[in-house]
Amino acid sequence: MTTSETPPPVREVLTYDLFGTAVRELAQQVVDDGFEPDIVLAIARGGLGLAMGLGYALDVKNLSAVNVEFYTGVNQRLDVPMMLPPTPAAIDLTGMKVLIADDVADTGKTLEVVRDFFADHVAEARTAVIYEKPWTVINAEYVWRRTDAWIDFPWSSTPPLVNRQGGKAH
Repeated sequence: MTTSETPPPVREVLTYDLFGTAVRELAQQVVDDGFEPDIVLAIARGGLGLAMGLGYALDVKNLSAVNVEFYTGVNQRLDVPMMLPPTPAAIDLTGMKVLIADDVADTGKTLEVVRDFFADHVAEARTAVIYEKPWTVINAEYVWRRTDAWIDFPWSSTPPLVNRQGGKAH
């Protein structure tokens, strides 16, 4: 088979419409499970939209975010995820039931770092993701879809309009 005959890699494509469906269905899973979070904690950047949607659907006004850097490009990542400042003070979450939201549990290491950071301070922490990969080290309590394909998210499937790392803007 020549290169021109090689099929393109399988990709999971999430549209903004499907994203809305995913948010509602994940929220319904949380409701059906009887979990009533006090706060929805987004893992930025990918989990921000999900956390906002879950907050509205679950009538939780207390939202927060934590920045974690792991992926530096397509299939390029740091050795371990790193929480970036500012991080929510763990003491602020003492005794709370926390729903941690992210777009995907790929390796699961980002979710693991965040969950473990807050584990000793919160009453309970559960995780919600739009997608979960079969090789993740953390299985989220709430998952919309499972896939082993690369995922094209609507917010990151096109290049940025500016390039803040230098070079040419798009």
